[in-house]
Amino acid sequence: MSYVEVPGAKVPIRMWTDPSTVDDGAMQQLRNTATLPWIKGLAVMPDVHFGKGATVGSVIAMQGAVCPAAVGVDIGCGMSAVKTSLTANDLPGDLSRLRSKIEQAIPVGRGLHRSEVDPGRLYQFPTAGWDDFWSRFDGVADAVKFRRERAALQMGTLGAGNHFVELCVDMSDSVWLMLHSGSRNIGKELAEFHIGEARKLPHNQGLIDRDLAVFVADTPQMAAYRHDLFWAQEYAKYNRAIMMALFQEVVRREFRKARVTFDQVISCHHNYVAEEQYEGMDMLVTRKGAIRAGSGEFGIIPGSMGTGSYIVKGLGNAASFNSASHGAGRKMSRSAAKKRFSTRDLEEQTRGVECRKDSGVVDEIPGAYKPIEKVIEQQRDLVEVVAKLKQVICVKG
Repeated sequence: MSYVEVPGAKVPIRMWTDPSTVDDGAMQQLRNTATLPWIKGLAVMPDVHFGKGATVGSVIAMQGAVCPAAVGVDIGCGMSAVKTSLTANDLPGDLSRLRSKIEQAIPVGRGLHRSEVDPGRLYQFPTAGWDDFWSRFDGVADAVKFRRERAALQMGTLGAGNHFVELCVDMSDSVWLMLHSGSRNIGKELAEFHIGEARKLPHNQGLIDRDLAVFVADTPQMAAYRHDLFWAQEYAKYNRAIMMALFQEVVRREFRKARVTFDQVISCHHNYVAEEQYEGMDMLVTRKGAIRAGSGEFGIIPGSMGTGSYIVKGLGNAASFNSASHGAGRKMSRSAAKKRFSTRDLEEQTRGVECRKDSGVVDEIPGAYKPIEKVIEQQRDLVEVVAKLKQVICVKG
């Protein structure tokens, strides 16, 4: 579908979904966002749903301002995926051992590495810029009570919630590795600190929703936020790169005889800010639950833990600010999912997937998410499908 335009106070709200299907809370958030004095455009993805501060599935283009709550508390959260030389026929009938090896290599939940991961020993890890990245930590840590040791031990860990590591098979029986994670606790602490700082600023006191408080250009608060924001986005990028390298090592060891090779890793943020230009104007584009989908750019749009995911290529649609959805999107809250579904439902909906099937992940059940096929169909003018993947192993936090 092309977009539907809904009137907004400062800019129209371009929606790649039927507005009547969006819940009242999310619609009100979008209308509130469209009142911001600095806003130049607002695009809404088909996986849209209510979020803290700003709506998940929204792309906000502003000039001379940025809203930290419109990034989300998991700064730089995103996806990575890589195609391997393995095929479905190479996989054993019982995948429990492989799942166990993945969980041993990549700490999940609140787990940490016992010692800092040395990127120099990892398979094909992009070490360029690594030392410079950590040299900027002290300036970042001034904002929060966070030790470098803790940030370093969390580097290369999954986290909890909807984060995952998956082994998938595409429609041609090729095996893929895929994962979803962000900037861990350091990103969360930085986000919460700067959201709090923005709320105190005089120019935000008259906003219709103080959760949409912004930093404006040429101020020390904006400079401090941009410094910490871009560092946390880099942390998230490295975090995924280390996990992917650890995942590749597990696969290479477990399938030693196959001499596994890997294509180039695809990686994309979906909670972040980028400096981009539209209609001759320099903009700060915030994507909260959206990926960049510039012409020819690869992206990843995951479904739930039982329905599969899509590798896509962007079509460069300027109306969406070169963006597309970041996933299927929730259709019910975590608490609602826990009330509605049981572990028996989880077992049924994840049949054929080697994964946790206990009460701790019921809130991630496929039934709590929108149908991924419909979400993809609603953005055919934003992306083209390159591959459809179906997970056979899913490791949750």
